[in-house]
Amino acid sequence: MTDMPIRAVIAPVTPLQQNCTIVWCAKTKKAAVIDPGGEVPRLVKALADQGLTLEKIWITHGHMDHAGGAAELKRVTGVPIEGPHKDDQFWIDRIQESGEMYGMPEARIFTPDRWLEDGDVVTLGETQFEVLHCPGHTPGHVVFFHRETKFAQVGDVLFQGSIGRTDFPLGNHQDLLDAITGKLWPLGDDVRFVPGHGAMSSFGAERRSNPFVSDRAIAASKSADYTAPKNTSPG
Repeated sequence: MTDMPIRAVIAPVTPLQQNCTIVWCAKTKKAAVIDPGGEVPRLVKALADQGLTLEKIWITHGHMDHAGGAAELKRVTGVPIEGPHKDDQFWIDRIQESGEMYGMPEARIFTPDRWLEDGDVVTLGETQFEVLHCPGHTPGHVVFFHRETKFAQVGDVLFQGSIGRTDFPLGNHQDLLDAITGKLWPLGDDVRFVPGHGAMSSFGAERRSNPFVSDRAIAASKSADYTAPKNTSPG
């Protein structure tokens, strides 16, 4: 992203290849790390390589692969953690247990400096991002949206060609569909997004072809004989 008020680089972390994103204000070079799931030394080096000053840690949801490194990154840098929504507290409380299960014993629980609500605004240098509460994958999942550049970090709400899993505790498939179609789609087809795993896409592309939430799929889901496709997304 060049010649824009914000810039970003994606740094996949953990064996689950979660899309941690470093985003920064182009004018001030103040940065946020979104979803530091792990590999904190590599993230710190990436910040230094770009000549950035870390200002915030932003969390989309409390799953270990997205938030397991937040406590360590705060310890190393001293910057505040913002997000997710308070309904993900129980997932944050499970981070260390999940880390041990997946061979990442360095994952630690944390207490956010600021829980986020739908409609909140988070600042970064001279820019700001809107917060959208998008439950379904987890009850406290949030999305970060930069309106000027039509850029969103959606975590595990939406993927290229798929949507987040809802078979975890307190997951809700209908809540997820409602969040995507009711909160994300109105932002515009031209919004480009970074998902929690995999390649970037746009809302317009997913409305055309995503088997779960395309306009055609949503219309078909209202039919009595509709059978939902199997969800094999990584998150």
